[in-house]
Amino acid sequence: MIFRQLFEPVSSTYTYLLGCEETGQAVLVDAVLPTWQRDLQEIAQLGLRLVYTVDTHIHADHITAARKLKQEAGSRIAHPAIDGLECADISLAEGRPLQVGSINLQPLFTPGHTDGHHAYRADNRVLTGDALLIDGCGRTDFQNGDATTLYRSVHEKLFSLPDDTLVYPGHDYTGRRVSSIAQEKNRNPRLGGEKSLAEFVEIMRNLNLPYPRFIDYAVPGNRDCGSCPPGVPDSLQHYCQQIGESLQG
Repeated sequence: MIFRQLFEPVSSTYTYLLGCEETGQAVLVDAVLPTWQRDLQEIAQLGLRLVYTVDTHIHADHITAARKLKQEAGSRIAHPAIDGLECADISLAEGRPLQVGSINLQPLFTPGHTDGHHAYRADNRVLTGDALLIDGCGRTDFQNGDATTLYRSVHEKLFSLPDDTLVYPGHDYTGRRVSSIAQEKNRNPRLGGEKSLAEFVEIMRNLNLPYPRFIDYAVPGNRDCGSCPPGVPDSLQHYCQQIGESLQG
């Protein structure tokens, strides 16, 4: 399997490219709108063809590029069924792997950051979205998030994977790229070691994080599979900015 980790600096989001060497088919996980052209260029340079975009959840900090990539590359939009998006072509759920050539992408229902969050396992890697970050986790104070639910998702679904499973998060804000299940089980300051559920809930209750600056535009835009809604102020336009010319002309 071809695997690439790509970074979008505005929202500090990692996009993951998975490619099948036998069929030339490719999947993008958590593609971000301003970098859609970069992603297609990477896919073309590898001699691949994009067939699916996949998102881990309805994001609050960026707009997905799923709709734009469908327009430009003819890819299909795959999204967790629980979110009920009418714009999705394929509904994903735990127990129903997405098979793309030799790529077997296994959804893992991991709610808590949002109520519809899924991680995706592929071979010895797990793409954890915002459920599990390197030395951290996603916040639980919006989009029906819940600290107790997230704790159980991580401990019962993710920490039950083999210790040598590589952890590829949805974000990192300090340049870290990869961890492992063993590392996060041992040293994650919120969820690892012997942290109890009660301790985790208390940690999350006292984060006192600011209101997400782009959430009021990102959530409706992502429920439409990646349309930037009207009324975005100039100070936030860089979240929606698109390169004007496509690869096709």
